[in-house]
Amino acid sequence: MKKIIILSLAVFAFQISFAQNSGASQYKRDFKRNEVSINPFNIIAFGAFDVNYERILNKNTSLGLDFFYRLSEGKDDNDLIDSDDVFDKQVAATLRLKYFFGDRIARGFYAEGFGMLSSGEHENRIDQFGTTGVFVNSIRKDLDYTDFALGFGIGGKFVSKNGFFMDVGIGIGRNLFSDKSPDIVVKPNIYIGYRF
Repeated sequence: MKKIIILSLAVFAFQISFAQNSGASQYKRDFKRNEVSINPFNIIAFGAFDVNYERILNKNTSLGLDFFYRLSEGKDDNDLIDSDDVFDKQVAATLRLKYFFGDRIARGFYAEGFGMLSSGEHENRIDQFGTTGVFVNSIRKDLDYTDFALGFGIGGKFVSKNGFFMDVGIGIGRNLFSDKSPDIVVKPNIYIGYRF
């Protein structure tokens, strides 16, 4: 009887250790902490280079840095969309903190907070007054700005077993310091990348 109990315990222990090892190897990409990605939609539609690096801090939290640079100025004859109507920013760096809901590591639905430092040109209304201080005219003029925005967003990250992922989301924020910058910033995200 003693041998049967010892043999049963040994088989049971072997089964537990085998199950843990196979589970770890099945989802080995869940334990990788670095991600790089690019936003192909901004490149194709608006001629803007938009890349992201993200570091997974723990199961539910990640910290990312986006770099945005608009390659084209204004609308060319061949462009379907005037990028000046969509992006006032010429260059931007965005720090993002994401919180993921769910049991899987840094995937699925998330909420994020972000801070964006941006620079570019924004169309402003300039009122002109006569020498006596009476309003004469109002003109529209593009003025250079640099400003910092705080905002929040939501989205979802879908990760394959081999580490490739798609991150789709939207964010909105408000510029805080310059009266020459746009009041509201909108941050659409469609990133395709790799977790390693």
